Amino acid sequence: MSRVLVTGAASGLGAALVSRFVAEGHQVLSTDVSEDGPDSGTTYRKLDVRTPEDWDAAVAWCEQNWGGLDILVNNAGIATGGRIDVETLAEWDRVVDINLMGVVRGCRAFTPLFKRQRSGHIVNTASAAGLVHPPMMSSYNTVKAGVVALSETLSHELSPYGVTVSVVCPSFFRTNLADSIRGADTAMGVTARQLIEKSPRSADDIAAVVLAGIKKKRRLIIPDRPAQLAWRTKQFARPLYDRQMRKIAARARQRAEGQDG
Repeated sequence: MSRVLVTGAASGLGAALVSRFVAEGHQVLSTDVSEDGPDSGTTYRKLDVRTPEDWDAAVAWCEQNWGGLDILVNNAGIATGGRIDVETLAEWDRVVDINLMGVVRGCRAFTPLFKRQRSGHIVNTASAAGLVHPPMMSSYNTVKAGVVALSETLSHELSPYGVTVSVVCPSFFRTNLADSIRGADTAMGVTARQLIEKSPRSADDIAAVVLAGIKKKRRLIIPDRPAQLAWRTKQFARPLYDRQMRKIAARARQRAEGQDG
């Protein structure tokens, strides 16, 4: 039985992961930004991933109540995106602070504990957008690629201490993530919402594969076929990948010019 902390646990993939961990008999600390958490049968704490003091308090809680932690799941995040000349710098600041620096803060907060234990597993939720980079998603692609790079770096850096690091890179799946979309490029927001809501995959589908990957201590967990196919196409058929991305950009230009006209 492992001691697990999950951020962004109130909904979406976080809630699905919590349910899976609980069903397998693990101790789970669910965290999210609201004062009151969901009725998930777990202990709940408010944790805003933008606030270092919340992270310090979470570390202290794990040490005082559990004597440590086995698995940290940095899952909290928001959806965003837009054309480079439309999305504002304030929107960039917001997604960097939550999706990238939120993960950095979590890793920094718990690494000293994991080093002392000579054990631990950090699981960072990125996205297929961290591996492949469609147009009109500059900010989201950038922060998720940062999470992938951070995870790979730490997998090497912390290996001498017995600490495993995994990064999760799913494509679109059904969740309420679209509710977090806000910003100047409303056309991009509509497209992203459609891709999320029309996906045949649920958060629980993704969570099941993620837990299997955690058990196997995989460094890169790509939990669905579309994400796997996109990643392999980029690696082994780069001209085809580039053509596909340019077609997406061309269609986006047509839509934008039609709206402007």
